[in-house]
Amino acid sequence: MKNESLKLALKVTAKLSSWIAFPVLIGTFLGQWLDERFNTEPWLSIVTIGFAFIISMYGLVSHALQEFKKVNEEYDKEKAEKNNLIKK
Repeated sequence: MKNESLKLALKVTAKLSSWIAFPVLIGTFLGQWLDERFNTEPWLSIVTIGFAFIISMYGLVSHALQEFKKVNEEYDKEKAEKNNLIKK
């Protein structure tokens, strides 16, 4: 039981961390490439990093809410099972 909880926690942490890191890294490299290509330094980098941050926050919040919903449903299910055992 405890090992399963640890695996779930690590899985959720990795998933949410990837929503923080990857969009910002991609936005940074894309912005630098666009700045070099169009000679607009630093404006396109700032815009792409800002856009990547918005994407990152949206993904982070939506996936965190999904995981919270899963945990809450599991907790409610366990609570209902315990109540059924007590009533018997």
